[in-house]
Amino acid sequence: MRKQELFTTVLNILAEKFPQAETELRYNTPFELLVAVVLSAQCTDKRVNMVTPALFEKFPTPFAMAKSNFDELFPYIRSISYPNNKAKHLLGLAEILVKEYEGEIPDTVEQLIKLPGVGRKTANVITSVLFEQPNLAVDTHVFRVSARIGLTQNAKTPLQTEQQLLKYIPTEIVAEAHHWLILHGRYTCLARSPKCDLCELQNVCKYYLKSTKKTAPKKLSSRIEGKLSNRK
Repeated sequence: MRKQELFTTVLNILAEKFPQAETELRYNTPFELLVAVVLSAQCTDKRVNMVTPALFEKFPTPFAMAKSNFDELFPYIRSISYPNNKAKHLLGLAEILVKEYEGEIPDTVEQLIKLPGVGRKTANVITSVLFEQPNLAVDTHVFRVSARIGLTQNAKTPLQTEQQLLKYIPTEIVAEAHHWLILHGRYTCLARSPKCDLCELQNVCKYYLKSTKKTAPKKLSSRIEGKLSNRK
């Protein structure tokens, strides 16, 4: 099976599996999403969603957070992974947002990665979700799932994974594909014990086919052939 056929097959199956795919982080404003994504680094969305209601009530805007201090902010995120660093990052990015952007969230990856605690993955999430830019954030799930299935090959870094995926994912569905891969990794293609017996991608997954010594089909089924071209 050629690479583009593999992508077409996988993306169509995941699109059917997750028809309403979106971030599981809860937020109401662009600032809240930025804070939630920063907090979610090496932490579960479930845990982040447990602490953000009180955090957002106390600090609803960059202006409110910028006026705060470490001792006041820290207790709200104590149960999050790496709370010391993340508290400093949030205070720093809030201050920059107020001073340089009048409290607005910048809309480019280049601007976002200059904020404390914001790396390329976070910047891609923000520009994709808030500004509908075709940027693909590679977290641990996307990195793992893409390699296991065979969408990527010998990718050693998140950036290499991102670059390889973007070669074959249509621009108009990059944002959705990001969520499809994350959710598949979160609920089926688990890191330690992948649920291969329940996986819809068995017939095309490199990891599964290798472990069972089966071979992938040479031609796509008519059920999925060409569907991606019809997606809006």
